[in-house]
Amino acid sequence: MAHLLDNPVWEALSSVDNHYNSGNDNLKYYPENMSPFVGLQNWDESDLHTLIAALPSNRSFSIMKVNQPRLPSEFQIIFSLPLFQLVCLDFKPYTNPSHTIQKLESRDIPQMLELTAKTKPGPFYEKTIDFGNYLGIYSGDTLISMAGERLHLTGYTEVSAICTHPDHLGKNYASGLTSMVCQTIIENGETPFLHVRQDNIRAIEMYKRLGFQIRAEVYFAVIKKSADQL
Repeated sequence: MAHLLDNPVWEALSSVDNHYNSGNDNLKYYPENMSPFVGLQNWDESDLHTLIAALPSNRSFSIMKVNQPRLPSEFQIIFSLPLFQLVCLDFKPYTNPSHTIQKLESRDIPQMLELTAKTKPGPFYEKTIDFGNYLGIYSGDTLISMAGERLHLTGYTEVSAICTHPDHLGKNYASGLTSMVCQTIIENGETPFLHVRQDNIRAIEMYKRLGFQIRAEVYFAVIKKSADQL
């Protein structure tokens, strides 16, 4: 039996994040200014026909799931890479932060966009903050590290946008922020999970110290309808 986390975008938009669904019952995706992810239940021939017929052609979308789907020729793959999906089953909080962590709000969005553009932790847009519980660390007037939540599905909440300005690495900022986001998720009765590039060894080791373990390999791709389909 497939695990909920094998197809997290579909499961999120079919449950806790359903109110964000900008598609329909068969093809689900987030608003363009919030997240690029698109979900199908099975990614089989019938689903892919729906993808061709109903997916908007004026924007790119992202796929994130266990097992690479066979995409129809009507789509071009703009970018793809393998990720690890990690789940926190034995939380070990980072207990010695020497920095001030604050909740990020709408006034922080320009700085959040600037930091994520520089560090590229994954897609982050103007309304991504609406997923909730974004925390950050400032140095003077500059946001230098942040983390928050993204996908919400039954029993699980994704930790995302974990990033630190390259001039401030090595100070355990990401450990402190990730730990605090996880603590809130666990207090709410959910299990934290996250996705990370397979070549990001430093981050993977940090997540393991917090109690995460690798659950699965995940296919990530940015796709768009081919020019002749527009």
